[in-house]
Amino acid sequence: MACNIGKEVDREFLPYVTVYKDGSVDRPLETPFVPPTPHDPATGVSSKDITISENPLIKARLFLPKLADSESSLKIPILVYYHGGGFLFESAFSADHHLFLNTLVSEAKVVAVSVEYRRAPEHVLPIAYEDSWAALNWVAGSGSETEPWLKKHGDLGRLFIGGDSSGANIVHNLAMRAGKESLHGGVKILGALLTHPHFWSSKPVGTESIEGHENAAPYVVWNFVYPTAPGGIDNPMINPLSPEAPSLQGLGCSRLLVSVAEEDLLRDRGVWYVEGVKKSGWIGDVELVDVEGEGHAFQILRPGTENANKLIKRLADFLQK
Repeated sequence: MACNIGKEVDREFLPYVTVYKDGSVDRPLETPFVPPTPHDPATGVSSKDITISENPLIKARLFLPKLADSESSLKIPILVYYHGGGFLFESAFSADHHLFLNTLVSEAKVVAVSVEYRRAPEHVLPIAYEDSWAALNWVAGSGSETEPWLKKHGDLGRLFIGGDSSGANIVHNLAMRAGKESLHGGVKILGALLTHPHFWSSKPVGTESIEGHENAAPYVVWNFVYPTAPGGIDNPMINPLSPEAPSLQGLGCSRLLVSVAEEDLLRDRGVWYVEGVKKSGWIGDVELVDVEGEGHAFQILRPGTENANKLIKRLADFLQK
């Protein structure tokens, strides 16, 4: 983290982000970045960094599982992944997400594209959504035609999108967009993974408290990362069940898995979302995974634990079907 002693603060959202008047930004809680690994010693997974677009600048980290000589031409599912961090911090290059995707790619035997979308506050929403859609279209088009790992091993007939927290929010919005706007070449999304999705609204749901609802972290985060959002916290991108939101019947995928955690503030939102999908008339298979005794993004923040390993196995099973 850069030294910003003596700099004048413009605005801040503590403890996550401080913006200084010179335009510099501090992210005190951000996980350190790590380089890609040509051959991860623990999993055998290889990774590399690529540039999807120069203008705007969109990067990604690709992951390829260890394949036997007999599998040198094997076609495997593609997972386009969007990291969490409240649209504010964390990265496709963060140590925790790198470790998580090494483990998931090894378990699921998929080729993964972890997208480095532009983040707030330097780039407020909806820029992250636009970058994420552009990256997905790249995978469906020129990426699978020119990027060696995708060209040789990627099966566009088994295209998945996935993400955690704010990344899961992005996944929902991409799936909705894919329901009304074709991806390059008419490629279809087979399935979507949403782990601990970041949704909220002006009215509490489930066990959420009425008192202090407007000061809850998901509410404050949204106002910070998308201050001009039409409808504020009831914008359909954060409240997919708002009166102005398009019907969830329009989700542009065939299968959906939503994972929640008992001790997560966002737990009831995930359940609420699944119930909304079921009631919408969406023609597809939706599954809910509810993990007891765990908190938000535990599969990333508590790697190697029994519950983290179990959830990763569950996600892998979804990707292998």
